Amino acid sequence: MNILNDVLDTLDLKATIYFRTDFSEPWAITVPELENAARFHLVMQGRCHVRFPSGDQQVLNPGDMILIPKGRSHIISDSADRPATRLEQVLEQNALQNNEILTIGEGDPTAATQMLCGHFMFREGADHPLLRALPEQIMATSATRAEQPWLDDILRLITRHVFSADISSPATIRRLSEVVFIELLRIGIKRSPELMSIISGLQDQQISQALELMHQDPAYPWTVGKLAGKVAMSRSRFAERFSRLLGIGPMAYLTEWRLQKALVLVNQSQRSIQQIAQLTGYQSAAAFTRAFAGKFGASPKRYRHKFA
Repeated sequence: MNILNDVLDTLDLKATIYFRTDFSEPWAITVPELENAARFHLVMQGRCHVRFPSGDQQVLNPGDMILIPKGRSHIISDSADRPATRLEQVLEQNALQNNEILTIGEGDPTAATQMLCGHFMFREGADHPLLRALPEQIMATSATRAEQPWLDDILRLITRHVFSADISSPATIRRLSEVVFIELLRIGIKRSPELMSIISGLQDQQISQALELMHQDPAYPWTVGKLAGKVAMSRSRFAERFSRLLGIGPMAYLTEWRLQKALVLVNQSQRSIQQIAQLTGYQSAAAFTRAFAGKFGASPKRYRHKFA
């Protein structure tokens, strides 16, 4: 089992493309906060300044991409101090063209800033140490792309599809973008010691084996002792290494993972609450309901009704 794929599948990672831009100076847009999302901007032509409320700024040149994992608000603009207009207002004033190009200004198209803008969404309630460890931003510059051939190839392919009239291109771009998210995690490791630690845990021979056991059979009555025995470690050494690398103890991780799997079943299946409780390792529907409501703020039945 590939633990990372299982995590992203369970958290329901999906890429959504807003639009391609054709912005002529002057322009500046405030992108609002978006919960359960990681926004991205890929510059294909021109330059884009990205400003955050903290005062931090980044400049994107052709070929650069920025990922903003925690969906926080930011400003994209043609210069570092341009007053910004809310995205909602920009969309109201500038209708998207048939090919989903958002145009601002009437300047020289060859000099305009062209970008691909979108976000990665996760299921409401999605949670995992991996998500919590993501840095505030991840930049992929031309230099980092040269160090990451897979990422460079995928971004070049996305760019070609952006300018293609092929009817399958939007779907292809979304699928390729999801691969980009995984590749960007490798870059984010350099900016986040917490993320580096978790990725190390996923790759650690014994810890990854324990994770596979929990992911393959979350309903099994695992204990620290049982897991440690399966990976040929002492109980104390296993618990210490797991906690150090994942930032959370083995039993706390198992509890969180069971609830994430339960969230999928509540959302996407017609199984009874009793059946879901059994499939996710709870002794009774009542115990499961208490744990689920404590994590997600609503009982499984109410949560299911909300998304029906």
